Amino acid sequence: MNEEAFRAFFTANFGDVWAFIRRRVATDEDADDVTADVFAVAWRRREDLPSGAERMWLFRTGYNVLANFRRGVERQRQLHLRIVSVDPPEVGYEAVADVDQELWSALAALSGSDRELLLMQAWDGLEVAEIAAVLQVSAPTVSSRLYKARDRLQRELHRRDRQGRGNVQGESHGKGSTRR
Repeated sequence: MNEEAFRAFFTANFGDVWAFIRRRVATDEDADDVTADVFAVAWRRREDLPSGAERMWLFRTGYNVLANFRRGVERQRQLHLRIVSVDPPEVGYEAVADVDQELWSALAALSGSDRELLLMQAWDGLEVAEIAAVLQVSAPTVSSRLYKARDRLQRELHRRDRQGRGNVQGESHGKGSTRR
């Protein structure tokens, strides 16, 4: 791939890759750095990019570069004195006004791997086969994990809904109560 073709490739894919990374890091600056690293790898390996699957290659590379970035952040964190007793969140998300806060809370209660799968599908619009390519696992494995992650999210939302109703309606369900 010559320089001109790479520029077109970069222009066509930069926004999607940056958004993919941004949803997984704390700041725009971190997203800029990680995305730059992804495209630096792509430039170095431009002759080896899989024909017809370049976009998925970028997402998979982004996922791997992000893992390296997180390991680097963790190493830096360990070198500094601990100022607060609570570790910073592993993944940063921008607040989205039109999304239910209960959903955000329920997502936050899930494991990182469940949350990542659900967000790859919902935010990034990736299909099961594409997620499998990014994670380098089989599509049936992703499908099964997605099914379980959706179930856990649903149960968490249901649990929160029951708690919310219990707080509003009170906890007394003694004799004569018509509980449904």
